[in-house]
Amino acid sequence: MTVLEDSAFVRACRGLPGPHTPVWFMRQAGRSLPEYRKIREGIGMLDSCRRPDLVTEITLQPVRRHDVDAAILYSDIVVPIAAAGIDLDIVPGTGPVVAEPIRAEKDLERLRPLAEGDVDYVAEAVRLLVAELGSTPLIGFAGAPFTLASYLIEGGPSRTYLKTKAMMYGDPALWNALMSRLAEITLAFLRTQIAAGVSAVQLFDSWAGALSEADYREFVMPHSASVLRGLDDAGVPRIHFGVGTAVLLEAMGEAGADVVGVDWRTPLDVATERIGPDRSVQGNLDPAILFAGWDVVEREARRVLAQGRAAPGHVFNLGHGVMPETDPEILTRLTALVHEVSAR
Repeated sequence: MTVLEDSAFVRACRGLPGPHTPVWFMRQAGRSLPEYRKIREGIGMLDSCRRPDLVTEITLQPVRRHDVDAAILYSDIVVPIAAAGIDLDIVPGTGPVVAEPIRAEKDLERLRPLAEGDVDYVAEAVRLLVAELGSTPLIGFAGAPFTLASYLIEGGPSRTYLKTKAMMYGDPALWNALMSRLAEITLAFLRTQIAAGVSAVQLFDSWAGALSEADYREFVMPHSASVLRGLDDAGVPRIHFGVGTAVLLEAMGEAGADVVGVDWRTPLDVATERIGPDRSVQGNLDPAILFAGWDVVEREARRVLAQGRAAPGHVFNLGHGVMPETDPEILTRLTALVHEVSAR
């Protein structure tokens, strides 16, 4: 067993005992860190994702500061679809904005498969990071087909997903063609990261919580499964995460995940009953609790750890990403607390 395979993080993903409960934070590399804000000054988000030297430094910043058990590649879920020909930008304060949304069959022509060399900068960043991180695992990631489709169809972030659902219900042939294409792109993007050396991957289906379980199983799950099952031979743990997905947890596990990420709305012991006893869980402290004072943070972290013991493996995390206003010192203290309380 390699050092990375024997790390607390990978062991927890595989449902194996380890020295302590591993911890990392979604969006741990980002706006909560002053060193991140300084290094990103004057550099657009997509541009920063395409510079391996910058990606390496930003990814390493929270590992140095917080002593987390895993790093996650600094990137964005729209990086592969931009590389595949979609004209988009990540607008500060708004998010991804697509110049020409996909609304008809002819629009699919603008979304081509990833070709060799399209994301070489991502592979180079992964190789640099693996060399720098040593015994600390690196998590690769990608956006799931549904979440990517919602951006492409809506043209940007949405609260209602009206256009997305209209296509899903009203033109299932076009919907499945788009989702199949996105699944191929996503799978290729993850395979590039795995080939370069990541120790695990996370599939973000951030907006899947907008769906009922029946709709998820019919319109979305087959495409997410084609990504996750497409990595059956890759040899790395697969994490599947969404927000507001309490009713989808069982299905998300069935799609092919080794670890199911759980947001703060569902206790981890309840989530484990829904997901089943053969998968690990990740989560799930409410990010807002980090603003409530240390006594509350400690109490709630202990609760999450206790509930996480119901699963065969538990990766401590927030129930969603670190908010920009978060005090980094709280994350450092929280990491140390998790290690101390869970030490075996």
